[in-house]
This record gives sequence, structure tokens and C-alpha cells, in this order.
Amino acid sequence: MATLGLSKVFILDKYFTELQKFWETEKKLQDASSSNEAVHLQQRLRSLSSELVTLRNRLHVQSTPTAPIKSSTTAPAVVAPAPTPIQQPIIPPRIAPVVNPPIVLAPELRTKLTTSATVGADLEDLIHLQGPLTEDAVMKCLQARFTASNFYTNVGPILLCVNPYRNVGNPLTLNSTRGLALSPQLNKVVQEAVRQQSETGYPQAIILSGTSGSGKSHASMLLLRQLFAVAGGGPETDAFKHLAAAFTVLRSLGSAKTATNSESSRIGQFIEVQVTDGALYRTKIHCYFLDQTRVIRPLPSEKNYHIFYQMLAGLSTEERAKLNLEGYSPSNLRYLQHGDTRQDITEDATRFQAWKTCLGVLGIPFLDVVRVLAAVLLLGNVQFIDGKGIEVDVKGDAELNAVAGLLGVSGAALFRGLTTRTHNARGQLVKSVCDANMSNMTRDCLAKALYCRTVATIVRRANSLKRLGSTLGTLSSDSNESVHNQVEVTSQHASTIGGTNAGSKSMAALNNAVRHATDGFIGILDMFGFEEPKPSQLEHLCINLCAETMQHFYNTHIFKSSIESCRDEGINCEVEVDYVDNVPCIDLISSLRTGLLSMLDGECSIRGTAEAYVAKIKVHHKHNQRLFDPKPIEPRLFGIQHFAGRVVYDATDFLDTNKDVVPDDLVAVFYKHNCNFGFATHLFGSELKALYSVENVPRGVSFRISPTSHADLLNGDEPVSTLTQDFHTRLDNLLRTLVHARPHFVRCIRSNSQEAPNRFDRSTVVRQVRSLQILETVNLMAGGYPHRMRFKAFNARYRLLAPFSRLHRTEEKVVDDCHIILQQVVDMISKEQSTAVSTSWALGKRHIFLSEGIRQQLEKLRNNKRQKSATTIQSVWRGWKSRYRWSLIKKEKEMHIPNTQATINRVVAGGVTARPRPQPIAGTPPPDPNEKCDSKIIQQTCNLFGLDLERPPPVPPSRSYTVAGNTKLGYPQTRVMKMTYPEDSSGEGTVLLKGETVLVVGASHRRGHLIVEHKHCTIHVPFQYLELKQSVNI
Repeated sequence: MATLGLSKVFILDKYFTELQKFWETEKKLQDASSSNEAVHLQQRLRSLSSELVTLRNRLHVQSTPTAPIKSSTTAPAVVAPAPTPIQQPIIPPRIAPVVNPPIVLAPELRTKLTTSATVGADLEDLIHLQGPLTEDAVMKCLQARFTASNFYTNVGPILLCVNPYRNVGNPLTLNSTRGLALSPQLNKVVQEAVRQQSETGYPQAIILSGTSGSGKSHASMLLLRQLFAVAGGGPETDAFKHLAAAFTVLRSLGSAKTATNSESSRIGQFIEVQVTDGALYRTKIHCYFLDQTRVIRPLPSEKNYHIFYQMLAGLSTEERAKLNLEGYSPSNLRYLQHGDTRQDITEDATRFQAWKTCLGVLGIPFLDVVRVLAAVLLLGNVQFIDGKGIEVDVKGDAELNAVAGLLGVSGAALFRGLTTRTHNARGQLVKSVCDANMSNMTRDCLAKALYCRTVATIVRRANSLKRLGSTLGTLSSDSNESVHNQVEVTSQHASTIGGTNAGSKSMAALNNAVRHATDGFIGILDMFGFEEPKPSQLEHLCINLCAETMQHFYNTHIFKSSIESCRDEGINCEVEVDYVDNVPCIDLISSLRTGLLSMLDGECSIRGTAEAYVAKIKVHHKHNQRLFDPKPIEPRLFGIQHFAGRVVYDATDFLDTNKDVVPDDLVAVFYKHNCNFGFATHLFGSELKALYSVENVPRGVSFRISPTSHADLLNGDEPVSTLTQDFHTRLDNLLRTLVHARPHFVRCIRSNSQEAPNRFDRSTVVRQVRSLQILETVNLMAGGYPHRMRFKAFNARYRLLAPFSRLHRTEEKVVDDCHIILQQVVDMISKEQSTAVSTSWALGKRHIFLSEGIRQQLEKLRNNKRQKSATTIQSVWRGWKSRYRWSLIKKEKEMHIPNTQATINRVVAGGVTARPRPQPIAGTPPPDPNEKCDSKIIQQTCNLFGLDLERPPPVPPSRSYTVAGNTKLGYPQTRVMKMTYPEDSSGEGTVLLKGETVLVVGASHRRGHLIVEHKHCTIHVPFQYLELKQSVNI
């Protein structure tokens, strides 16, 4: 993975070193309980050290002026030598660490600090907290803002969102969130991403992180709405409506009720919005479907996916009869009855009707999808039991025949596919009959495969809607394809809706070229949050690995990069941020040979057992503090200390879930010659193509449950990869995309664990504040150097803040210019009201390092300067325009008052003459709205000729001649003004008076205009104002 090798174990500071020596002396690290105490004391000591450093900085800020003082220390090295000594804000000397526990703050000082730490609800940025930056101060601020209904708080450029649970039960789609107010904080994040993408061209990624139920999906929908409002034309555009329909369909298919979240998203999503020249061009959804076991076996207190309950509540009587679902409910369907069977029938029926409508918007046949979903439900009621003979008996023969009819195959063929297996023994094909246990496992694999592949097909369909409203395109867009993946997808998925044609191929080639030419995008990442269900399964381990990886990405970008950059360039940063590095936990799970997932793959290859697997990992990682034995000790249970808490995993189904295979005996049942249901054949299209490329079918090949492209399929006894290997690959590709993007972090926090509205549970919030390392982030933003810029980039962005005469404006003096700019800004800040936030900066070897306080001041002054300059430019131009217009009016009055009575009437009327409007031809009936072309005919015509409704062809160039009678008249032409242009005499350049002779040199790009040259000026004049003179140049 990309995370391996990116970071090593963080070296603990001197405080923890002293504490560790004390612990070793007292021998308190011998058992697990003392180890837990050590971790707790370690965190407490770090918090105290941060408080002492912050208190020292605050006292220093209050006792010293804000203006910079010459430092007596040696200035850091720079690229170009400066002629004058560089002045920087003084940094107080480092105070020796206090590690003796009896030394505490005085009671009166503690009371003073507590009073100063009390903040109001109007504090929008935590770096402006008064007093020491402690965990208690952060919690009080968040709780005060939560009480005042302010759920968004900044930590510099990072945004914190506290979920108030005011809209529990919302399906969290673009349509369902349209009635919610858009917050200015989220709008600021989107505008910053759009600005940086348009200015630099680099991709941008808005990364949402937090535990399950913290509101990531809700925030992602609001961010997407904001993005459409800024760069996409708003919610009334066709692109927005199609994307809203896609999310409505996917939310029902990919969401389920868990023990802690009633709308838990079980599909990770990366929404890629391609932006060109600041305008939204195309959107693409990348889905990371993982929770497959839920389809067949939800946990006792949880539910299966929402779509099953919605379908049972919303289907009509006729539709139930067609799908063989008469008399079935969640209580008598095996795949649903083991979980929570309660449901709101009215709400589920309403959502199902919306889901059905959105399927039609995407151009997906409704009946095809529900046939597969009904087959999945009925498969659970098909049970195989050991019979008296060799073959197994079926319990639920009616359900088996119903499933076969829904999938378009015969009942006998489906029975053979579920109960027989072909093996390749040294080139000889041997058929065997499966026992009841193996047949039931194959049945569950088929149910998972049908569901996963249906979701993947819908995602591909939603991503292939480049021609809005089209229903004839191919489903060739891979759901895991990214703009950075230059590998061509060789698999061609056949569509059950219509075949390919020349138009669709040409459009596919055109859109593929545009995709490779488009580098910039803005991505919104809504991945899995940390979970700790009981019992936790393999999918939950992968989910928590994803959460660990996202936390490590945050640590690397925020903490590690800042600390290492300061160290590499010789910058002495007073604030030392002691963040908790979670690389040991990631290595425990995903290291190449000794990780838990790698050892699981090895155990699957030798067909081991869950007990053997758990025993091996405990022996191999017995000295790893991240791995612990749960109490009471059981042979199939093990525990991992994650960054957000301890989780106990049950390895009973780890091996079966990880194999993730479906035999070719079952896949061959859906071949087009045996199956009359094209959609089912399409779900296994790549596998069938690879399978029937050789004569012997079946031949003992296994395929993965999740869809695989034809190029990735290999012929052998084992599948291409396991579930964990596939998850590794997709997570690695995601990280590669994020590494090349500029991240914007949104940290989501759940206010309580019961989904109670407007309830702030302090214990729940403080655990998340600690796991997300909010306090460490506040300390870094308030007193460290979290931002760095190249000298040229800083000079180009902020040079407008310094006097023009003082800047050198040469590459050799760029460092001096940066110093002049910062000195000017510090002088401006010192004249204003003083602030407790650090406004320090430092010059390194290649970068200039900025604190969050000085960065905010720089941006504020820059915006004010640009606003003031824009106002000045507008006022000067408007004044000039008014004076020039008045002189033209006076001149026209003096010249045309003695002429004609028409001119006099026009002047008396105010100098405005209405242009004569052309009258309609007599006898022309009004257009009949019923005679408009059918939209399907328009779509078919566009597909036939390779046209794109979303991007219409360019307007053809204007012809190089005009027609008078039957004669072509070329340019230039001599024409006479029929009336004065402009009519209100407000032209910026020349005013063409009535009766003047002008020279027409060509046709304008403006519709209905001609290019006129008059007195060395070029004017675009409507042709109605000109009449052809008799003597023309042909």
C-alpha cells in the first residue's frame, strides 16, 4: 500500500522519556492494566505540556508588543543573500520541561485561566480561544456553539461539523437535502477549492472523516450542492438532476440501519467533479462496495439494505405477483428475519416510489432491477439439506423455481449450478456433488454476487450519462476508473437496453479524449467511518483500516509535513505538537508479509481454520501492544487498539468472506444460450466472455463475487484476488489520487450515540475530539507554522500589500521583497486591535513559513485591498463614461437641432428612438406546442450523427458575403446609417450618426451584426441600422 513506508514510529519527546523511565523503575509495564494506565498518563502528560507551552506563549504575547523586534539569534539561511538583516518576530526562549508531578499551577492562576478560557458561541475559529488551549476550553467552545445552533467551527482552514441529529430519517440525497439551509462555512470550503483549482489547475479533494453517524454523508450532499451552485449552474440543470437521481438510487441500495446509525452508508464514495475554466463539466461517482455479508446475514440488532424493505412496502399487488413475492414480509424472509424486522411502511413506500422514478431518469429498466432484487430475497428461503443419496435435497423447491424464473433460467440448471462443482485435477476435469453446507454457501455467494453486480451496473450507468437523458449508450464506464488512471479499460460491457452503434462509439472516443485532457477535478471523499459493532467481522476490519488510513493521511499532511519541513529548513518552531502516529496499527493490519490481512490470505490458500489463523497472529504479534486478547479469552476472538478505540473481532467467518468466489459451474448457467434474461447475463458479462473463450466449460475456474474486468481475469483454480487484496488495491488507488490533490479537511463529530436531536453528550464528543486530535491541531494552527509557500508564489500573491516603490520586483531580490511585504503587514496589524493569536513567520531555505494567524491577516488585507481597488477602478471608469456621454449628447444637440423635425421630436422625447420591430407575416398561425419533436427522436438523431446534447457543436463561421437580390456582394461594402447608433449615444468610442456613410469590412461573430470601421475604430453594428448604398465594391 501507499501508506507503507510513508512514516515511521514517532519519536516521543523528552516528557514522555522521563515518564517512561519512571514507569520502568516502578515496573508498571508488566501487565495489560498498567499498560492502559501508562497510555492514559502519557496522554495526560502531553496535554499538560501543551498547556504549559500555550500559557507561556499567551503570557509573552500580553507582555511584549506585537511589532517585530530584531532577533539576536542567527537568521536562518535563505536562497539569496539579503543586504539588510531580516527582522522577524522574537521567539521567547524555551523553558525547561517540568516533569515533577507535585508542581502545579497556583489556584488563583488556575481560576484566572479558566475564566479566560470561557468563550462565547460567536467564536468561529478555535485558534482565537482566550487563555491556554486545553481540551476543556475546546469542549466548552464546541458546546456553547452547539447550544446556539452553530454546528460548524473552524480550526484555521480545517472545518469541524457537529451532527445535531435534527433531521433523523432523512435519506441524505441531493433531493432530500434541498430544503436544508446551506452553511457559509461549507460554502467557504467549496469556494476555496474552486479558487485554487482555477488558479493553479491542480486537483482538489474535500476529505470528510469521522466515526459512523457523524454526518459525513449529510455534509457531502451539502458540499455537492454548494459546488453546483458555485460552478455548475444550480439545482435546475440537467446535470444536477441526473446526479440527484443517481444518489437517490444508490442511497437505497447502499445504506442500512446499524446499531448506532439509522442511515449508515455501507458504500464508500468518491465524487469526482471535473472542472474546466471554473465551470463544472462532468461528474463521476467512484464506489467502494464492501459490506457484502449484510446481504445474507445482517447483525441481530441491525437491518439489511434499505431497498429490500422499501421494495416490500412499495410494490403493488400486480408487481408482487410478477415477482413471486405474494405473502412475503421481512418476518418470513430468511435474509431479513435475523435482523431488525421493524419498518415504517408508509415512509418506505414513499421512498420506493422516488427510487422507481429515479431509475427511469437514469434510463435503467425498473423491472430488470427488481427481478434481481426479488431473486436475492427468495434465494435466502432456498435451503439445502443432506439427502439419503449422493445429491442433496431442497427445502423450498417453490422458491428455487421462482428464483430460476426471475433470472431467466431453468430450475434444473440452477439446481445443478448450486450443487455441483467441477475440478481440474492435473488437466482432467472431474465433477463432484457438493454437500448441503457447500451448496448453501454457493447459494449465499450467488445472492451476494447478484446484489454487488447490480449496484456496480447502476454506478456504471450513472457515470456513462455524458449525453444527458440518453438511453442508448453502453455501460462501459468503470466505476473504479479515475482521471489519473491512464490504463485503458479493455472490457466492453454489453447493454441490455440497446446495442452499440457508430454514434455511441464516436461519442465514447470523444469523451475518452476529453477525460484524458482534463487534469483538474474537485473530489468529495465520503469514506467509511470508524465502527465498533459486536461482533465485528472482516468487513468491519477493512472499514476500520480505511479509517486508520484516512487518519494517517491527515496526520501526514497536517502534522508530519509541518514538523519535517521546519526541521529540514532550519526553522525553530516553539510549539511542539505531540500527535499520535497510527502507523503501527496500519502495519499490524496491512503490512506485506506479517500483517493480519496477508496472514489471512495465506490461511485461505492452505484452506485453514479460524482457530489456526487467530493462534498464528497471536504468536507472531505477541509483543505488539496494538493487539490484545479479549476477556474472556476465546480461540476465535482477537482485539485491536485502533486510533479511535478498542475493537474485538470475531474471526469465525473471516476465511469464507475473504475467499469471495463464485464457481464457474454457477456462472455458466447465465450464458446467453441458456438464459433468456439479458440483464442477468450482462451482470456476468466479463466472466462469461473469459469462460467461453476456451472450449471446455465449466473447467473448475473460480470468479470473484464483485465484478471484475475481462483484462483482470486469469485462468486458474483460484480467483484473481481475495476480498482484502481487492480492497487493498482500491484503497491504494484512492491514496494515489489524493496524494496528487490539494486536500481540504472536514472533520465530522457526532453529538451523541442515541441519535437524539439537539443533545450534546460530552463524553461522546470528547472521545472523538481526542481520536481526531483536535487539540493538537488547534495548538499547531495557533502557535506553529502549518503553512509554507515558495518565495515566488508568496511574492506573486501578496505583493499588492506593499508599496510599489519599495519592491525590487526581480528574481534575485525575491526574498527581500517577501520580507518587505511581511514587514508592511506586521505594521498594519500593530496599528489595529491586538490579538492573542500568533502572527509569527520565518524565512527558510526554499519556503516562507507562516502561522495561521498571519495567513488569515494576509488574506484579509489582500481581500480588502482588492475590494478597495475594484471600487476605485469602477468609480473612475463610471465618472469618465458619464462625462464622455454628456459631451456627446451636447454635441449631437448642437448639430441636429436645426435639421429635421424627427430629430427635434427625438431630442424632446429624451434622445431615445424605439427601433422598429418587424411585423409577423400576415396569415402565419402561431406555433403548435403539440407539434414539437419527440425527445427520443432527438436523442436517437444525436447518437446517430455523433452529437452531444450537453456540449453542442460550435456555431459555424459567418459567411464572407451578403446577398442582395440574386447577387453575392463581398466585403468591403459601403453602407449608409439608417439611424444613429448607439441610440442613446452612450457608445464608448465613436457614435455613428444618421445619414453617415460607413465602411463594412465583414460579418461579426455576434448574431445579426456587421463589422464597421469608422475613424480608425471597429464597431459591431446591427444590420437593421444599415442600408446598402447603390455604389458598392464587388
